Amino acid sequence: MFNKFKSSGGDSTYEYLIVGLGNPGKKYETTRHNAGFMCIDEVAKKCNLNFDTKKFKALIATGFVNGEKVILMKPQTYMNLSGEAVGECVRFFNIDLEDILVISDDLDLPIGKIRLRMKGSSGGQNGLKNIISHLGSQEFKRIRIGIGNNKIIDTKDYVLGKISKDDQTLFDDAKNRAANAAYDFLSKPFERVMGAYN
Repeated sequence: MFNKFKSSGGDSTYEYLIVGLGNPGKKYETTRHNAGFMCIDEVAKKCNLNFDTKKFKALIATGFVNGEKVILMKPQTYMNLSGEAVGECVRFFNIDLEDILVISDDLDLPIGKIRLRMKGSSGGQNGLKNIISHLGSQEFKRIRIGIGNNKIIDTKDYVLGKISKDDQTLFDDAKNRAANAAYDFLSKPFERVMGAYN
């Protein structure tokens, strides 16, 4: 049973929002496209927070980290509509764009690589594209986790496929480094975090 936020009318201000992108449901859990979900689960462990709330079309974990009020989010809208969940939450709590971090998979990065960016286009990632549309801005931070690509396999089939055993160690290393970077985002200037992890 999920808790519900009390209707605060937006008077309860959260300082940071970290969003992991993926698709809900058991069959998608270990697919490449769910790199964001897998990573934010690691962030939640580091923050000692639990995804025990359902609100804004998302699973939410909230609490204090380093003295700051933090929301971790896993949108439950399916990847292509991720912006619906993010937009609702950002408007409700009036969260500054500069305090939003989104974690997603990236076809253009090799397995084992991560890339941190201050802002930018979606790069063809549909979850990011929808978030940009709902926020009306590209001015939010992001961490991309490389899932590689296979031109022989249809892109949809590839991203919805499971990470191979051969790639698992490299992927897990990238996922954990991305989680460390996301955790550092809560206490350090993002330029420094980028310098440490890019």
